[in-house]
Order: sequence, then C-alpha cells, then structure tokens
Amino acid sequence: MEQINFTLIEALHTNKQVYLTYYKNGQRITETGFIQFVDSLGNLFVFIDEVFELKNKMRLSELIDVRFV
Repeated sequence: MEQINFTLIEALHTNKQVYLTYYKNGQRITETGFIQFVDSLGNLFVFIDEVFELKNKMRLSELIDVRFV
C-alpha cells in the first residue's frame, strides 16, 4: 500500500498517466487516467479517466495496483 501511495503522489506531481487496477462490484477493473487529488489520511483519491475525461472519486483501499503508462 505504501508503494501505491508513492506512485499516486508522483503521478499527481508529474501529471504522468497511470494504469489503475481496482475492485468494483466484485470485479477487477483496469483504467487509464490522470491523478488529480490524493488524500492518504482520508483514504481517497480523484482521477480523471482517459476515455470519458470524467472525475472519479475512489477509496485508496479499493486499489489493487497503480503503474505508470
């Protein structure tokens, strides 16, 4: 989880695109997007998906993996 936080923070500050893998309704989903906000203490982050350019607010605990594109 600590590595995920570091990657999210780096992506936020460098505006690099990331692959996000997370659980939603029992399914494993991978999306590509940009990190807009990270709150480690509040257990949430906001990312903008590449396809629809929509803001998505999620809990950090739902994340499985974050990697740079």
